[in-house]
Amino acid sequence: MKFSTILLSFCLMSSYASAQTEALPQQLLKELKGSLHCKITSYNGTEAVHQNVFTGNEISTTSGEWKLQLQCAPVAGNSKAVDVNAIFQLTEGSALASAVSVSFDFSKWSTENYVLVPASVYNGNRYRAIGNGYNPAYPKDMYYNPKVPLTISNDPRLVLEPGMSSLVDLQTGNTATPAMCFYSPKAKKGFIVLTLQQTKFGNNGLTIKENAAKDSCSFVISAPSMRKLATGFGDFHKSGDVAPDWKAGDEVALPFRIYVFDAKSIPDLLAKFMQERKAITGPNHPRNQLPMSKYLDVATTICKNNFVTVPAGSYYLPENGKDFQLGWVSGMMNTYPMLAMNTETERDRVAAELDFVVNKLQGKSGYFYGGITANGKLRPEKMHPDFPELQAMVRKNSDVLFWMVKHLMLLKAQGHGSMIKPEWESAAKKLAAAFTNSWKKHGEFGQYIVPETGEIAVFNSTAGAIAPAGLALASAYFQHPEWLAAAKAAAEFYYTRDVVKQGLTGGHCGDISMDADSESSFGFLESLMAIYTYTGDKIWLQRAQVQAALCSTWVLSYDPVFPANSDIGKLQCNMAGAVWASIQNKHAAPGVCTSSADYLFKLYRATGNSMYADLINDIQHAHAEAVNMPNHTTTNNLIGSSMERIQPSDAEGKGSIGNFINTRNSWTETDGMLMALELPGIYLQTDTKQLQVFDHVEAQVISANKNGITLTLTNPTQYDASVSLFAETSYNATKPLSYTEFLNWPKLQVKAGESIKVLVNRNGQPTSIL
Repeated sequence: MKFSTILLSFCLMSSYASAQTEALPQQLLKELKGSLHCKITSYNGTEAVHQNVFTGNEISTTSGEWKLQLQCAPVAGNSKAVDVNAIFQLTEGSALASAVSVSFDFSKWSTENYVLVPASVYNGNRYRAIGNGYNPAYPKDMYYNPKVPLTISNDPRLVLEPGMSSLVDLQTGNTATPAMCFYSPKAKKGFIVLTLQQTKFGNNGLTIKENAAKDSCSFVISAPSMRKLATGFGDFHKSGDVAPDWKAGDEVALPFRIYVFDAKSIPDLLAKFMQERKAITGPNHPRNQLPMSKYLDVATTICKNNFVTVPAGSYYLPENGKDFQLGWVSGMMNTYPMLAMNTETERDRVAAELDFVVNKLQGKSGYFYGGITANGKLRPEKMHPDFPELQAMVRKNSDVLFWMVKHLMLLKAQGHGSMIKPEWESAAKKLAAAFTNSWKKHGEFGQYIVPETGEIAVFNSTAGAIAPAGLALASAYFQHPEWLAAAKAAAEFYYTRDVVKQGLTGGHCGDISMDADSESSFGFLESLMAIYTYTGDKIWLQRAQVQAALCSTWVLSYDPVFPANSDIGKLQCNMAGAVWASIQNKHAAPGVCTSSADYLFKLYRATGNSMYADLINDIQHAHAEAVNMPNHTTTNNLIGSSMERIQPSDAEGKGSIGNFINTRNSWTETDGMLMALELPGIYLQTDTKQLQVFDHVEAQVISANKNGITLTLTNPTQYDASVSLFAETSYNATKPLSYTEFLNWPKLQVKAGESIKVLVNRNGQPTSIL
């Protein structure tokens, strides 16, 4: 939905407001010792010169007369939510370089409050910060220190130091959802304010100001944003924001919705956020343009042509150069869809890569090194000159364990178990044992380890988010209960320490500090669903729902407006579903690094909650928008290629907004292949007629009788589609899904532009095409 349409519908909805309803927001905010104030501020550049606060509906300044209308309406069915449309009008005179704002001012503030701005601020980012740029080096005191504090890059944050005021100054382009939120442990209340991306002046500002005493705090929405400094990738630069000039008759509307609600914990706030994140922006509009089967065809073609034999060994390239990087950005993960092709050539290539990884990268401790050059030299990670031991990311090792076992499971499911070499299984066992030993010794996995000794080099963070998933799979595959016990204990630890108490997970990416990031959030959801799969214990399903809510804070919940002359603007891409990287790397990307996110589908299937299906559907369709195809040029690179930059913010400069980069990223291409494999194109429950479409086709139930359910399928794209169908009963949906279930899904062939009818029998099989 375009901004002008959203604003019009919002104004129409609010038009019945009366003078009595103007008190509604103030009454609601009182529950948190808060109040609402509307302001006009004049500027010299980005320096505020003078501020006028409305005490009624009119203000006189030295140059003009202003009028304020507050159109307020209670949200239907929710006594703890109010819609407000603040209309600022200059009725007489003029106003140079002036911006308008709405401020939510809270007294009785506490630094214990959890503050959230989706994709930008988690727990106020109130942590130790280092460096002044991208991927800062760790100081010496962070090594071999079990008590190392959570440490982030130079990101917008509420300060730790007493006696210092705080300023977090953002614009809506820095967020996955234009929102600011907090949870008060003392009041047992949550606060959420949602707004729109922009007005006619451009993107809105989102500002949080905390006083030096840290006992009052203001959350401010401004039109337009008026930041002194814009945040970059671990640094700041001059914003270049400009306040507009006004003449008599000019006006702007600033709509928003306020929630104040009972909340016992941070998870309560996260759950409420996920439920309401699209409440103002409304449903987004994913475009059906690239069938998953067509994408799988073009992306596997790229991967086939990127298999190399170099002095170090033989492997599919995980990067644009010939060096190999394990895990994270698809090393030994892009092998999985190639193995799923089930051809002798690709099986042999996957086997060669497994040989290479096992023989060249595993250290004596069982942990793996994170990468190797084409000439066979091991690549160090996060090194410090005082500690010469080669280190590796815990996250990469978590990926290795999880994906290695998935490869073994897939080979057996395909009937090729005889290909599995004892060395592969031995390597997986050694790695599972290494993780278990670390857990027993330290009660955590750390962020960086020394593969030679197994010692943790850098403690803390949620870098081991996927490790419990790998241990759970290894436990089931090798029938080793101790590993499942370690998985459960580690997942319990991370859930309590990081999700419940801090409302964030982080330290998962190789190019950040311990910053909050999306990859650990989604990775930990993978672990929670894996443990649920192998235990059937509903407590893990409940925790997975909380974690999915945290994941949703990283995903664009609406279709941002991009500059009309930008790459995305010209293609008119709908980018809801793009996944933000981290609080340091301020951009979104097409997909979850690196995963199909099929655990979201599994969570939807287990709970019936359509929010999870909606989330994965958004992610899949945003991915397709970034794929380079004929008549849809994105990367200016190979057909089927994609890259990791979907940029709604000016973190890389205003000229970068909405522009792709002429390159490709293996991990985003791997994401698409995995989604095409591990997500069904169509999901149907044959007894409840529940229907969910993930592929780029349209489907609906047209009849049901004793013989089954008849569906119509329409393919509106320019490509023929082979659509996977997963049909089952609601009873079967209560049973956890196998990791290789996708091998059993029948395919429905729908030519470009055509419609077909399909009869699905009670056993979930398409029995005829009418």
